[in-house]
Amino acid sequence: MLILSRKKNEKIRIGSDIVVQVLSISDTQVKIGIDAPMYVKILRNKIYEDVKQQTIEATQKSIEKPVDLSKLTINKIKKD
Repeated sequence: MLILSRKKNEKIRIGSDIVVQVLSISDTQVKIGIDAPMYVKILRNKIYEDVKQQTIEATQKSIEKPVDLSKLTINKIKKD
């Protein structure tokens, strides 16, 4: 893990297209801003862990009870 000290309004660059800026500092809280391309997902760790756990549970359920694809039908488009 890289640990850096930054003052208010100072920035950290990750690669060429992600910038992290310290917006404010108080006794118990540091607010940061992250400027990144739209394709980069930025999640709080709690949300990331929740999504990860839900994905694991859904995968396990699909393995335990696979979908019977033989019951599915395909709608065909009529050509005139």
